[in-house]
Amino acid sequence: MWRMAGDGMTDGTTRRTMLGAMGATLAFPMAAGHARTARGAPTLIVGTYAREGGKGLYPIAGNGDRWRVGTPVDGIADASFGIGGGPGGTWYLVREQAQGEVSAYAPGWVRRATVSSGGADPCHVALDRQSACLAVANYSSGSVAFFPLDRQTGAPASPSVFRHADADSFASAGKDHERQEAPHAHWVGFSPDRRWLHAVDLGADAIFAYRFDPVARSVAPPVLAWRAPAGAGPRHMARHPRQPLAYVVCELSNALHTLDARKDGMFVGRHRLSTLPAGHRGASQAAHIAIDRAGRRIYVSNRGHDSIAVFALDAAGVPSLIQHVASGGHWPRVFALLDDERQLVVGNERSGTLAVFRIAADGRLAPTGETLSVPGVVFLGRPG
Repeated sequence: MWRMAGDGMTDGTTRRTMLGAMGATLAFPMAAGHARTARGAPTLIVGTYAREGGKGLYPIAGNGDRWRVGTPVDGIADASFGIGGGPGGTWYLVREQAQGEVSAYAPGWVRRATVSSGGADPCHVALDRQSACLAVANYSSGSVAFFPLDRQTGAPASPSVFRHADADSFASAGKDHERQEAPHAHWVGFSPDRRWLHAVDLGADAIFAYRFDPVARSVAPPVLAWRAPAGAGPRHMARHPRQPLAYVVCELSNALHTLDARKDGMFVGRHRLSTLPAGHRGASQAAHIAIDRAGRRIYVSNRGHDSIAVFALDAAGVPSLIQHVASGGHWPRVFALLDDERQLVVGNERSGTLAVFRIAADGRLAPTGETLSVPGVVFLGRPG
């Protein structure tokens, strides 16, 4: 039913490249866990897409009241995601192109290695730091690559690659024939108990579960863990910090699904809410999702409606909508939820701007009026 795929991919431009979707890097020029400058100010890095005017990775520094855009770090173009905290402080950046790449960087952006991502248009990365294992979601090829890492240098070894098209369950592809003509892996993440690697697939309307062995540093071929409604297009997932719950944002149906996360790696649907206001009829695509550290609020961005939806979580973890607020620009692809600063910074891709919001005690957002210009912004964040 499944076959192990090789590293090679065919040349040419993919649908994802043609659509101009994702193309930036999250990375930080400091070790993971140190998201502030020496003076104590919070720091973000904004990844940008070159053909939309981005010049590389932009550092953004704040002093509690205002943020400032620094000089971009060039030489790392058209990357779609990244993660830090690997062996020796290594960062991993994936380059979104038909022949996908993942690069390992030492502190100071010294490139240690570049290898194939095992697919086309890599768009998300997950790292199990204790076992030194890396997973990559390849969007256009609908595949997931799993890399054991060198424990000293952080360099990726040869990956195991799995294509979701090899699953019998893919027979029920979604309703959107342009976006769901094939599997499209969009997110990967290791479970809190470190027993599973999960992959969210927009094209397959599914979440797949890979049994993860952190001692052997291996994964088993995936099985279907949750089937989304046909045409939903699940994009990203967030875990509740204390309860066995997961929240999946669906790009095509603009829906937020609450799932019970079982110990066997499976998910059971519990609750569904729209991310858009009642009666909204315009085109929109849900994008980013984040949950606050206290497990009391969930935030979701809506591209097209150009808003952030805020949901309150009750004691059982069930969300209810409490606010829609304009994103402060066009096409809010991503945002950074800053619990300590009580701020949320939104990256509006098509307007090339960052908009800063205050987070009130009840979790609602209020615009500060501060807008920064960062052309081609498609990703931002900070080390955890």
